[in-house]
Amino acid sequence: MSVSIFDSFLTTSDMIAVFDDGAVVQAMFRFEASLARAQAAEGLIPKEAASAIAGVCKAELYDIPALILAGRRAGSLAIPLVKELTRSVALYDEAAARHVHRGSTSQDVIDSALVLVTRDALRLLDDGLHDLCGQLLQLAESHLSTPVLARTLMQPAQVTSFGFKAAGWLAPVVRARARIREAAGRALQLQLGGAVGTLSAMGERGALVAERMAQELGLKPADSAWHTQRDEWVRLGMEVAVLSGSLGKLATDLSLMAQGEVAELAEPSGAGRGGSSAMPHKRNPVSSMIALAAARRTPQHAAALLACMNQEHERGLGNWQAELAEWPNLFLSAHGALRALDEAFAGLRVDEERMLRNIASLHGLVFAEAASGYLAGAIGRPQAHALLEDLSRRASAGHGLEDLLRAAVQADPALSGQVDLDGLARVFDPLAAAEPARRLAERQLQSLRADMAAFDATHPFQE
Repeated sequence: MSVSIFDSFLTTSDMIAVFDDGAVVQAMFRFEASLARAQAAEGLIPKEAASAIAGVCKAELYDIPALILAGRRAGSLAIPLVKELTRSVALYDEAAARHVHRGSTSQDVIDSALVLVTRDALRLLDDGLHDLCGQLLQLAESHLSTPVLARTLMQPAQVTSFGFKAAGWLAPVVRARARIREAAGRALQLQLGGAVGTLSAMGERGALVAERMAQELGLKPADSAWHTQRDEWVRLGMEVAVLSGSLGKLATDLSLMAQGEVAELAEPSGAGRGGSSAMPHKRNPVSSMIALAAARRTPQHAAALLACMNQEHERGLGNWQAELAEWPNLFLSAHGALRALDEAFAGLRVDEERMLRNIASLHGLVFAEAASGYLAGAIGRPQAHALLEDLSRRASAGHGLEDLLRAAVQADPALSGQVDLDGLARVFDPLAAAEPARRLAERQLQSLRADMAAFDATHPFQE
């Protein structure tokens, strides 16, 4: 597959190789060889013909650029491929050449080939998800009690646990891995229907040929041809798109926490990573940048797949072809984002002291709700809320909210006899404030660990 220099920047060489022209053409030849062997096993063609056909089903024997150019004129890459395959077989066995591509159709070849290379793409994604999930799990476990600011609407809100935040990053990635596996289990199926999906050219043996092919290629045998019934296939694409969206959310948080003014996290540096051509002091979050760029491209690719589903009758005109062109882009983007974040979290620097300083810089304001709740038991919720609202407006660098509240309690006889100042101090303790988040994160991680262990026990994308 040929990609632009800017596309290459946002993906990986491994995923480019999966959808490389040669890889797709070889997958098409795998289909043709398997078809011939299955038909021979069912007595539809001579075994010698199947051996002759399979013997030249090797992409390196053909001029792939010429096949692509001819496919553009013919309307399908499968047409010149079958023509050249037939010619090659005839060089060795003219009789065998008559049995090439028997009973199949162009879409059978191309769809099945795309299923085969997509399985390879999914293996790359699954491996990357394994690595990222492991990084995020370790991060969450290491920082279960680490206080950090929670932010809503881009503003400081309350204190949470960084482990809780990391668990929140991990959960959708674990879910994405599960959903992709589930969708792939339904979508990675052989396409074999012949001209109009009925396998009529193979008579009663058609279904048996399909079963043999599916077994040889390691694919699910389809209940019937899915030439224009694209729901399971597109659903798999949507799950990959959702993964990219979740990775984009993770990258957004990481980039915001790595801002110089926040400086709670930092991506790995060194060896020219994240530098600036003009400003020597900069440390740019390049992994987040790549993941964000990849995620922002994904909705357009997903929308294109959905738009292509209204295919006409038994063979689509233009929509199937558009789907084919869009399909690899989802995987290129997803793997680029995944690899970038794997690298970021492998060397992520967490500045716990800066997290505490950022909390302290807000003069106790992020504890206002908790303080109001603590006082409510003594003076009622409305009065406590009004008091904290007034004190919050007065809080400044010289007079933090805790100091103002202590003074207010001590100055009011009605309060001083009812409010425990030591208990009030605990309300303003970041570690105590992070405790509820820590408890929730521990429960969530227990479930996520079980899911991850179940993943590691199976390897669904092996042939």
